[in-house]
This record gives sequence, structure tokens and C-alpha cells, in this order.
Amino acid sequence: MIRFKEVSLRRGGRLLFEHATLAIRSGQKIGITGANGVGKSSLFDLLRGELHPDAGELYMPPALALAHVAQETQPSPRPAIEYVMDADKELRTIEAELQRAEKRLDGSAMARLHARLDAIGGYTARVRAGRLLSGLGFKRGDEEKPFGEFSGGWRVRLNLAQALMCRSDLLLLDEPTNHLDLDAVIWLRDWLASYPGTLLLIAHDRDFLDELADHILHIEDQAVSLYAGNYSAFEARRAEALTQQQAAYEKQQRESAHIRAFIDRFRAKASKARQAQSRIKALAKLELIARAHVDSPFRFAFAKPDKLPNPLLSLDQASVAYGEKLVLEDIRLSLSPGDRIGLLGPNGAGKSTLMKLLAGIVQPKAGTRETAQDLHLGYFSQHQVEQLHFDSSPLQHLQKLDRAASEKTLRSFLGGFGFSGEKALAAVAPFSGGEKARLALALLLYRKPNLLLLDEPTNHLDLDMRDALGFALQEFAGAFIIVSHDRHLLRTLADAFWLVAEGTVRPFDGDLDAYRQWLTSRLEHDRPEAAIAETSRKERRRQGAEKRQQLKSFQVAFQRAEARLDQLMDERARLDSLLTDTALYEGPAKEPLKASLLAKSRLEPQLREAEAAWLEAGAALELAADQLASEAAH
Repeated sequence: MIRFKEVSLRRGGRLLFEHATLAIRSGQKIGITGANGVGKSSLFDLLRGELHPDAGELYMPPALALAHVAQETQPSPRPAIEYVMDADKELRTIEAELQRAEKRLDGSAMARLHARLDAIGGYTARVRAGRLLSGLGFKRGDEEKPFGEFSGGWRVRLNLAQALMCRSDLLLLDEPTNHLDLDAVIWLRDWLASYPGTLLLIAHDRDFLDELADHILHIEDQAVSLYAGNYSAFEARRAEALTQQQAAYEKQQRESAHIRAFIDRFRAKASKARQAQSRIKALAKLELIARAHVDSPFRFAFAKPDKLPNPLLSLDQASVAYGEKLVLEDIRLSLSPGDRIGLLGPNGAGKSTLMKLLAGIVQPKAGTRETAQDLHLGYFSQHQVEQLHFDSSPLQHLQKLDRAASEKTLRSFLGGFGFSGEKALAAVAPFSGGEKARLALALLLYRKPNLLLLDEPTNHLDLDMRDALGFALQEFAGAFIIVSHDRHLLRTLADAFWLVAEGTVRPFDGDLDAYRQWLTSRLEHDRPEAAIAETSRKERRRQGAEKRQQLKSFQVAFQRAEARLDQLMDERARLDSLLTDTALYEGPAKEPLKASLLAKSRLEPQLREAEAAWLEAGAALELAADQLASEAAH
């Protein structure tokens, strides 16, 4: 059990929270929520011992094994799978000790170390590491690539795999879904659901929290509160508290009426029964969400586009390639105002490539891309964040877009995205990832697009901002296509899904639950686990050859010990025979008698050592032979 007793924590001169008193029990899965900057990551630093309470007491069990995701890692030549396995420190320690024992032919130590290796699952460690890499989206062959060859986002995934590989009692995960696609998020959710230890999870993905968390730890107004239940249960309790405030209640009623009207409109025009039913259920939750987050600092809407041509954009028999490698082919689609498309597909299938083709960033290798004369396209990807001018303020960014607008108008617009007061005038450089993403979205919205292409727009956005974006997109008059690992956002926004897989793009007639079933039914050879399993078989064959060689070494060692023992026993027999000769005890033979007695006294300890060595070598040989026979039987 981890116990907080009247704990207060400051960061710099700022008080994050105070008087925190709570208990975290073994095996609990706790979602940690709160606005950006309230102290969620600092709470993790406190648990890791990098910060200490400014007041109160924090008790953690002394032998607690803690795992977390490394934030920064230097490039390494280590193969990815070895890098992941390095997380199991005990495994690496045993392997090193085993190598030393093998060099000195220490049979007893080797037997003991092999038993320890088996007890911690060391013989299956490589397969487990391969499954982690597979689940997190690495392709076949990636497991042998050096760590340093991976890009930043993939290094984050490798660090996550390390944290999962570590055999821990407490696992701390800070926004683990940020750099994952939908497939990897689904896999990670399943993995964490079966994690036997205590999980503390900072996340801004509502579905992820709902499916995993059995408690919510919420930080707000410098107070820490622990609630039983998942995130939806927490929202319900928070909504009840907010409705007790009259001003919030009135605002809530207006928001609820707006959401109910939207649900009714969708229900009236729904055509696909299964998908419509799924979305209606998700939209029904929006009334609760609106109430629970009525005090959100983010309020904005898309301006109505100047024109809405139909169709906005179409592809006809289009194909796209990188160099000579064909990625997608025979794409036929048309986008009209009002279309809300969610893009699905496994990692690496070409979702981002399709978005770039639609955006005109890459050109079709064959076929055509036709755009309306009045198309005004807005494209969001993580690269938009990188294109911000870090020495400029949010206000200056907007002024570059619209030099005719008044400062009051622009600052009012920025306020809806959380950039009010001095924040609107501050340089972007020190902004958090979430703040930069918010600014990039604000700039996109201000341009009044009639077609939006959104490639993972919610990375680094907190729940309040995600909700505000969702509400704004629901009322957007144009069309949009969205790629997102946030299943709640997809459920509440998408009228239809397209599947990008096997080199093509086609409509997906199903909801996200059906997509999950499609994922799990994919052939195993499409994932790198088959290659890892083959590697494992080769590894077992190699280990078998090594153990047979070790068996020969044990046999040689036993034979040497036996020959030494036989030699000493023969010498003792000779001395015993000599000492039975009566002539040896007569006067002239006293010196030979003394020599024989001295030789026998020196022989006895040598004989005992040789006998012990012979017994030990025999036991090691027997154990090695039994292990080899057992593995051969399996």
C-alpha cells in the first residue's frame, strides 16, 4: 500500500496541491486527471523519489519494484529487441553471471543460475519482448534494427515497451497513447487490463480511462481527490456537484439543449443501423460530458465557410507511391459538405499517405485528384506544431493571417483556446506540447476551411480541449476526415469509416467494435510475432547446442575429477600396503617409516578434496543431462 498523509507539493514557488491524504492499494488501476499544469506529472516525480513532499508524509513499501517510461534516451546501437529486454535487470544479471560460470566450468553455479533463469521466465523473455514490439506496431524485422535508427515517436514506443517488459509492482504511465495509433491503443488497453500490479495512468483518452480505471485521482484547485469507479462515474459525480451552482446550472441547460438537438438530428437521418446505434449511444453521453465540463476554459466554433461547393474533392483511380514503392492504388472517393469520415487501418498501411494525397502534399502516380474551384482546405498534422514561429506570440501568429482584424477581435478568438491575458502575448517557445497543439488548431480554424483533414489532432490535448474540439466539429458545416487513436472522438464524430489496408481504401461497414474484431482476426504472419517465434526457435536450437556442448564439458570435468580421485586412491593403497610391511618398523628402517607416514597424512586432505570435487562434478553432469533430456522431450 502507498499512503499519502497531509502531503503538500510545490514546484518552484508554485503550490500544486496540499493536504493530500489517500491510500493506493495493491492491484488498483487509477486514472489521474486534471487540467494541464495542476501537478499530475509532478505526482509521478514524487512517487519516483525525484521530488519530496514539502509537507506531510509519503509512505511507499521498501521493496516496491517501480517501472515508468523513460522520457529521454541517448541513441544506442543496441538492437530494438535487446534494448527492450534490457529492462529486466535481473535477467541481464543472471545472464552475465551464467557467462562467467560457463567460462570457469563451474557446474554447480551453472545449475543454480539456470534454475533462477527458469524461475523468472528468462527462456521466454525474447518472445515476450517480441510480442510487446508487435503490439506497439513494430513491423517484422524491426526487432533487429538498432535503437538509434528509429525516429523520435518510435523511440517513445520502445521506451514504453521497456516499461512493460520490466517485472514491476507499480507501473507509472504518463499519456502513453500520445504517440500510438488506434491499433496500438487497443492492444495496450488489453495488455494493461491483465497487468497484475498497481497501475497509475495519466491519460486524456476517455474510452481508455473508462475501460481500464477502477479509480480516478483528480487534481483540481490544489486538492487531490480519489474517486471509486471509472471516468464516466467520476464525470457523473462532478456533474452533480456543478449543478448545485446556479450559474453553472443555467449554462448547463443551454448546453444540454444544444446536444439533445444534435442527437435528435442524427437519429432522424441515420442510415447504417449498426454504426448509427453505436454513435447514438456515444452522443447520448455528450449531455453528461457537457455538464461535467461546463467550467471548461475552452469555447470556440468553426466560422461558416464562405462557400460549400459539391463535391469538394474527389479521387478517381488514384495511386500513390514513394519512389518505386506503391503504397495505395485504385482509390475512388468523393467528399461533399457534411461528410464526417473516420479513417481506420493498421499502422503503416497508408493512412497518413492518403491524407497527404488528399491535401495535395503528394501527387498521384496514376489517376486523378480533382478539387473544387472554391475548395479551402485545412490540414492538421503534428508537423503543423513544428511550423509555429517559436519566437512569436499567439496574437502575432493570428495577425500574420489577418492584418485587417482588430487586436480585440483576435484576442477574443484566442481566448476560446485558452490563450487569454498575458498568455496571448507570450512567446510560443516555452509552451507545452498541448498549448502548441491548441495554437496550431486555432490557426487552422481561423482560416475558415470547408474541408478539414485531421491527422491525430488530439495528441497532447487534455480532456476539456478534446471535448471542445468535438463539440466544434459536430457543428462544422464543411466536410472532414479524421485519423485518431481517441475512440470516443471517433465514435461521436464519424458518420462513416473508411479502411486503409492491403494497398487500397474502401468503405468499412461497421463500428469501432467491428474494427477491433477485424484487427484480432488478422493473420499472425502479418505481425512480427511469427518472425520472433522463428527467432525463438533458432534461439532454442542454439541454446540446445550450447547445452550439449556444456554437457560434454561436464563429462570432461567429471572424467578429470574421477581420474584424479583414482590416482590418489591408488597412492593411498600403495602407502597402506607399504605400512603393513613389518620390516619397515625395524631399527634401520625408521626414516622410510617416517616418510611414508608423512606422505599419508598429506594425502588424506587431498583425497577428501578430490572426492568432494568428484561428487560435485557428478551432480552437475547428472543435472545437465536431465535438463537436456527434459527439453528434448518437449
